[in-house]
Amino acid sequence: MKTQYFTATSLDGFIATEDDSLDWLFPLGDVNESSYPQFIAEVGALAMGSSTYEWMLRNSERVKAEAGSAWPYTQPAWVFSSRKLPPIEGADIRFADGDVRSVHAQMRAAAGDKNIWIVGGGDLAGQFHDAGLLDELILQVGSVTLGKGKPLFPRRVLSPVLRLASVRQMGTDMVELRYEVDKRRATV
Repeated sequence: MKTQYFTATSLDGFIATEDDSLDWLFPLGDVNESSYPQFIAEVGALAMGSSTYEWMLRNSERVKAEAGSAWPYTQPAWVFSSRKLPPIEGADIRFADGDVRSVHAQMRAAAGDKNIWIVGGGDLAGQFHDAGLLDELILQVGSVTLGKGKPLFPRRVLSPVLRLASVRQMGTDMVELRYEVDKRRATV
């Protein structure tokens, strides 16, 4: 079992625009031609921050058109937020607040022998890293720059903590980078 941060990012290190838009991402490729189908099949639980969840709520029609339902996941999901957010009918969503360590144990139990996916955002993935719980970063880097926006991973992580495990070209507009977190060398 691994705790993985799987996300798309611009060349200049942003996962969304300042107003949480992902419109820059969709023209870059077909998700079914990426490693996502194999990745999601190995996920047993997922976590996301409130901005990611609110993006799902705002874009429910788009999500429904692409995935067949407003909530595309069958796995239990933990949404980290200090605010009260509306649930999505029929989705296994658990709202959490506070330290990721206490929730991670619940996620591990729910995931069984499958992986935990940190969907986003970057600060939430950083909190899992800070707690020594993040095992891998899977970054699909698009051939765009945003100039500013929501940062990929707002932490200082100096080499040799992240070890490049693989590189895969995805068409002409994206590349996937997989990094393993060497926890023996990680310091906060």
